[in-house]
Amino acid sequence: MNPEPEIRRLLDLMPASGRMLTKIVHKPQQSQVIQTPFPLPWNRNTRPIYINFDLWRELSKPQRDLLLLQAVSWLIEIKWFKPDLYQGIVLAGLLGGTFEIVQADAIGVVVAGGLSAIAGGQVWRNTRSVQTQLDSDEAAIKVAQRRGYEAVEAAEHLLAAIEEVAQMEGRSSLNFTELIRSQNLKAIANHSPVGVPEKIKQE
Repeated sequence: MNPEPEIRRLLDLMPASGRMLTKIVHKPQQSQVIQTPFPLPWNRNTRPIYINFDLWRELSKPQRDLLLLQAVSWLIEIKWFKPDLYQGIVLAGLLGGTFEIVQADAIGVVVAGGLSAIAGGQVWRNTRSVQTQLDSDEAAIKVAQRRGYEAVEAAEHLLAAIEEVAQMEGRSSLNFTELIRSQNLKAIANHSPVGVPEKIKQE
């Protein structure tokens, strides 16, 4: 597959916020079909989505659309600088650490740095939670509806894409998060009356 026309098509598919925030990069050497590295706070304006287009072409167009929209939805929702307890602690720790360095206070530097590391770790865990992935799936389905898909149809395509990608990457089974996402998508697609319990979503 020639990446350039597909990249242009995927950019048109994205919501405007996704086009401003993300960048699609062809990465033929990666074993994953699509990869979205966790965006660091100093890379706010360039969040890459790495795609192996040699594998990507084996998916159907609707599967590609939903995978891309899910990845974009996840990246858009990661906001390092927003009014939030943990982001506030990270900022306070960084400012405090800078002040303590200027004051040459080694203990203060360690304490401030420790607070920033703990809070930063919590931000990272929150964005990797099952709930965040479920939210990204549902956000992708909403965008897909604005692109002409029905909600049930979009959920079916994303469900099929998750399963297909696992096979293409040589994995014998889905991981825990993918299993939970699949169950939630089956409920959205009316394939199962059983949704995902709230307790599991908090994992």
